[in-house]
Order: sequence, then C-alpha cells, then structure tokens
Amino acid sequence: MTHPEPAAPAASLTPYTLWELVRYMMALGTWGFGGPVALVGYMYRDLVEKRRWIGESDYKEGMVLAQLMPGPLAAQLAIYLGYVHYRVAGATLAGLAFVLPSFLIVVAIGAAYVAYGGIAWMQSVFYGVGAAVIGIIATSAYKLTSKNIGKDPLLWAIFGVSAAVTVITKSEIVWLFLGAGVLVWLVRAPPASWFGGRLRGVAASAPMLAAAAAGSTDWPQLAQIGAFFAYAGSFVFGSGLAIVPFLYSGVVQEHHWLNDRQFVDAVAVAMITPGPVVITTGFIGYLVQGFWGAVVAAVATFLPCYLLTIFPAPYFKKHGKHPGVVAFVDGVTAAAIGAIAGAVVVIGQRSISDFATAVLALFTAGVLWRFKKVPEPAIVVVAAIAGLALHPLTALP
Repeated sequence: MTHPEPAAPAASLTPYTLWELVRYMMALGTWGFGGPVALVGYMYRDLVEKRRWIGESDYKEGMVLAQLMPGPLAAQLAIYLGYVHYRVAGATLAGLAFVLPSFLIVVAIGAAYVAYGGIAWMQSVFYGVGAAVIGIIATSAYKLTSKNIGKDPLLWAIFGVSAAVTVITKSEIVWLFLGAGVLVWLVRAPPASWFGGRLRGVAASAPMLAAAAAGSTDWPQLAQIGAFFAYAGSFVFGSGLAIVPFLYSGVVQEHHWLNDRQFVDAVAVAMITPGPVVITTGFIGYLVQGFWGAVVAAVATFLPCYLLTIFPAPYFKKHGKHPGVVAFVDGVTAAAIGAIAGAVVVIGQRSISDFATAVLALFTAGVLWRFKKVPEPAIVVVAAIAGLALHPLTALP
C-alpha cells in the first residue's frame, strides 16, 4: 500500500505514503526527547501543522482515546495516527517504528550498565537534560493550550481544575477526563444517546485483553515479568507520571528484582533517552533477565495499549463527527491539556533543583520560543554537555 485510502483525507490535507509515516515515527522515536508531553506536542506540530497529513479532529480524537485508555500516552497516539488513514497495518507499523529505536537504545545501555557496574555519569547528564526537557515540555504545553482551549470559559475551567489536580496528586486521573467530557457534552449537546452500547462493549473487553496479554509466556521468571508488565500496561493510567511509582512498588518492593539505586538509574535512563518514558520497562527487564527479559517486559507493556487503541478506533472514526462526540472530545481534550500543563510543574519540581537548572530550563524555553526551527536533539545534546560540566561543581564544598 502506498497511498492513503481515497476517502480518508480531507481535501485540505496533504497525501502521504505509509512508509513516509513509518519513517517519521522511527525518526521521532530516535530523536524525540522530553517524554509524553513533548512527544505528543511534536506529533501535533509536525503532522497537523507542518505536513498537514493528519486533520485537527483526528488528532484530537487520538488524544482523547489515548487519555481514556491505559498505557503510554505518546505510543497510543502514534498508533492511532497510524490507524487514521491506514487502519490496522498503519497502526501496527507506526507503533513499532515509534517504540523500536528507544527499545534498542535502552537494551544497549542495559548491556553497558551490567558490564561496567552502573552509570555514574548518567546523573550528570540527567542534571542538564532534565532541566532542558522542562523548557521543551513547557513550550509544547503552551502550544497545545493556545490551539485547543481558545476562549471557551468552560474549557478553561476544566483546564484549570485538571492542572491543579495533577499538581496536587502528581498523577493523571482518568475519571476527571471522563467527567470533563460528559460535562461538556451535557452543556453543549445533551441528546439521548450517541454511542449506544458499542463502546461499552469495547470497555468491557479491556480486562479480557489485558488478561490475554498477561499470560503469554511459559518460562517461570519471564512469565512473571510478562504478567507484571502487562498489568502495568493495562491498568495504569497517566503514562510516565503514574507508572513510575507503580513500577517501584512492584519491581523493588514486591518482587525485589532491583534495588533502589538500580531503579533510580532505570528512571534516569528513560528520561535521557528518546521515545516513550515507559520504555524503562525494557531496561528493567534487561537487568532482571537479559535480552529476553527486555523483550518480554517491553512487549507486555505495549501490547495491551496497542489492542486497547485499535479496538475502539473504528468507533471513534465512525461517530467522531457527531455533535455529542465533538463536545465530549472537547471536554476530555481540555482536561488532558490541563493535566499536561500540570505535569510541567510536577516534573519541574523533580528536575529543577538549583539556580543552574532553572537557568537551563528558561534558556531552553526562550530559544524554542524565539527560534522556531531549532531542533530539540541539538538542545538536548548541549544540555547534556552542560550537565557533565556543571553537575560535578554542585558536589564541591
């Protein structure tokens, strides 16, 4: 297949091939730093605004689906955007292309970590990169807010509540997204029914899909790894914000696969590598049982979110233009963007620890604001070098 289905793209959109989308997702998975907030911002900037491959409504529907379903936000959005014009084949290839580069990177880092007994220099790199990432995320959050919220007071109220809840609880609450969607639906277009029982059927099937993903291996420890990470991918909402404490309780406290130092290093690996933050599961799997542990952990984490994206996708495509659905999507989108803005504060509290990191974050945001075409990878490289130079100075008396 080389061209989108003729009826799929709107007249104002630019046609593209499946392999062009795959190449884009692979490049984003290779060079896309900043975690889920920044990654979904890159997809909007590149695919909606610049290349015009994806329509605004399709992107918003993908964001809603990714927020409502459990699992990594950016990966789910990549899968859905692949589905928009190329259905299951596009979803599968886009998802694989997006996740594979970061998986290979964390496996390579895991091999070096095991061989050389830890990653002492990583804390210095993270010192600089973590601060720069705040500037990248803040810029992406601003663009999403200004584009999608507009001047609607109801959406701004939802945005504010969602941002505050995210800052206070340090997690994203799916019921808040659902409630926001229902509220806007009831205010704008309160019909009797617009989904019928179809999405309820999809939602009811989610636990069965998760259970199927959880029991996919035969070896004892690999089976245990697969079951744990499938559960994490199936039932943890909030992407990188929520899955880290969940992983800590399971990996360190319950199963004792890693100690505290190793787990902190695993989180650092996820933060300084491109692609989805939850690819740290691949690094953890490698430390527990080598290459196949990494494969099982990564597949178990991402397979449920893949299934829980492609199964509801046809219903979103079919009913997405109904006024009730549009209102619901607007409400969930406002809550989701509020959560993203709140995430900037939460992650900033962890990454900005002193004057130097605050300056790096502000400098990054200023550069991206002033110079629109500066590539984020170049900023990340400069921040990593700055971290290597500055971090040792913080330990001096």
